Amino acid sequence: GAEPERLRVRLNDEPGIKLSIQKQPQANTVAVVDAVAGQLDELARQQLIPADIRIARVGDEAHFIRQSLDNATTAALSGAVLAMLVVYLFLGSLRRTLIIGSAIPIAILVTLALMSLAGLTINVMTLGGLALGIGMLVDSTIVMLENIYRHQRQGESGDLAAEHGAGEVTSPIVASTSTNLAAVLPFLFIGGLIGLLFQELIFTISAAILASMVVALTLVPALAGHIPARHEGPLRRLINRATDALQNGYARALTLALHWGWLVLAVFLALAAVVAWPLLQDLAQPPKNLLPKLDDGRVAIRLTADRGVSVDAMDRLTRRVETLVQAQPEVDSVFTTVGGFIFGRSEFESPNRASILIQLKPLAERRIASKDWIKRMRREVAAQQLVGVKVRIASRGIRGLRLSRGDDDIGFRVTGPDQDTLVQLAEQMTERLKPLPALRNVQHSSEEVNQELSIELDRERAALYGLSAADVGEALRFALEGQTVSHFIQDDRRIDLVLRLSRRDIATPGDLDRILLHAQNDTRTSVRLGEIAQIRLIAAPGSILRDRQQRYVEVSATLGADSNLADAVTAAQQALAEIALPEGYFIYEAGNLESLKTGGQLGSLLLGLALFLVLVVMAVQYESLRNPLIIVASVFFAIIGVALGLDWTDTGITMPVWLGLIMLVGIVVNNAIVLVEYIELQRRRGLARHSAIVAAARSRLRPILMTTITTVVGMLPLALALGEGAEMLQPLAITIVAGLLFSTLVSLLLVPVMYRYLAAR
Repeated sequence: GAEPERLRVRLNDEPGIKLSIQKQPQANTVAVVDAVAGQLDELARQQLIPADIRIARVGDEAHFIRQSLDNATTAALSGAVLAMLVVYLFLGSLRRTLIIGSAIPIAILVTLALMSLAGLTINVMTLGGLALGIGMLVDSTIVMLENIYRHQRQGESGDLAAEHGAGEVTSPIVASTSTNLAAVLPFLFIGGLIGLLFQELIFTISAAILASMVVALTLVPALAGHIPARHEGPLRRLINRATDALQNGYARALTLALHWGWLVLAVFLALAAVVAWPLLQDLAQPPKNLLPKLDDGRVAIRLTADRGVSVDAMDRLTRRVETLVQAQPEVDSVFTTVGGFIFGRSEFESPNRASILIQLKPLAERRIASKDWIKRMRREVAAQQLVGVKVRIASRGIRGLRLSRGDDDIGFRVTGPDQDTLVQLAEQMTERLKPLPALRNVQHSSEEVNQELSIELDRERAALYGLSAADVGEALRFALEGQTVSHFIQDDRRIDLVLRLSRRDIATPGDLDRILLHAQNDTRTSVRLGEIAQIRLIAAPGSILRDRQQRYVEVSATLGADSNLADAVTAAQQALAEIALPEGYFIYEAGNLESLKTGGQLGSLLLGLALFLVLVVMAVQYESLRNPLIIVASVFFAIIGVALGLDWTDTGITMPVWLGLIMLVGIVVNNAIVLVEYIELQRRRGLARHSAIVAAARSRLRPILMTTITTVVGMLPLALALGEGAEMLQPLAITIVAGLLFSTLVSLLLVPVMYRYLAAR
């Protein structure tokens, strides 16, 4: 006969078995998955897999990695193409556009070489860093190329234009690169989860910025000097006329702005007070969530029935939910386990438990987000009115990315000496948290209570029959579990022969009293188990947890679809504060709030350090504090654009937003550095302060617009987060794009006005 079925596994309503493959710690996940897939294909080619057996993936940790890599690669390539298109539209020259086109892959090769020296691999974060760095790669090259082109249009020969043009902008390029690096390099020395997640991203961006400076100072002047400015075609003449008209209009507007400088300052200060101040207040608080929520289409449904239910009864209940799930058009696969769960090599048997792991179709093939799909399923499951079953539905998230010591979005622990008291307190905590609208699936770790069969042996009576505890235990193993006593060979197949009592003879715990044991002394009499032992059922906790050598029970919950972690934890703490705790018992949060506070404090520290280092780098270069203060002041007003961008896209403050702000400190000052340096150059040539400001701003308008637009369009694919798994870096890209767009207005209007008031006469 068949061995009793204690666990049932099926995929899309077909019975199956689950095979788990675990990689070594240092192995490449994608390579391991590809190797396994290749081996399965080889087995199929050798016809070692029967034709009626289908092997399907129910868990693939490389899936999210592949999606993210594809998204980052697409973002990098599309960003490079868009950046080249912007250069062509501004310069109207295919040959000059190709200089930028050649500078991008060469800079990427230099970046990859630096990454290799640092021991980095191509992964989600490093490719994301390249995607973010594509727009920034061309900043320095555009400034260099445009300035050489301007000298050529003034009649200078190719080599002379390259020499003079490069000489004018070498200093601001080095200064802007130095400030970019100064802003983000402190991030490389941060440890913990934040450092683990973002260090490779920061290093990649820093390497890309450094590579772009090297290319801009060497390759671009060498190539640009060999492209003459004569023989302008119709498109280039049209672009030049449009650019000249734009520069003339800007010069007139700037003249008015300088005349009414106090009004310009008042407008920007008012915008900062109304728009940026609320964002600064939010930044002073811990982030609402440490990382953005990711939608990879993986959903888990956990079912827990009352104790004592059989596997067959649990299977019938699970099939009702399973049928509902399979009827949803967004579902790609449904993997069901009834009677416990399987995780890797571990197998946990519990007849009253079942799980349904769902993989939704890719985002492009469904019109609903995972969180909205979960909302809908909760309503449909509730309509089934499943009696005696708790159904919990939640997004499965990325395996290995855990922000706290707990296993769920939110966890609270109650610790103390007595297990029964801990369970009672956990029940109170659960009742307090369930009404909160921000929380779902509230449960505690001791809800699972096992019934254990306790057999207390009367050793004195057992000794009269010459029986020891080991003898009784061996007899019980034969009776209850059975034991293999021999084998039956049929052809080339070996079948175990298991000896045990008939299930009819031990259907209830009371039947164990009648088990006969044979005396091991000279009497050779028989005795029933009930005569020498007391048999009873006792309740025992399903698990006993310890933290710092103290027992605890954890109450966990998942976040609602539209809830944020910080507000949910705060509301939960307020609800739990009303519980009266006995002496020696404590309630504490499992670590999520601590991670949020640490992330916020770290972000504030790094932002302040970035501002300080940028100021120091410029002060050393200028040997003065006046111009650096003018340039750094533009950073504060760029936050107006960040606030508008986050509000317009409804993006919450997470750690990627903090990272974007820190990077923005180094990026925003680039245009201001180029502008202020050129004003100083014009003044050294003998122009008065007012004339120098207007002349410098007019000539720098085109490179400022070009560098801003290329950086923005280079990051636009990431900011739009097209595709699954692209949400991780979207807040960072939105922050930089929004801040950089508004900082252009700051550089073109506010910086000249501030220079007028603060610069030496």
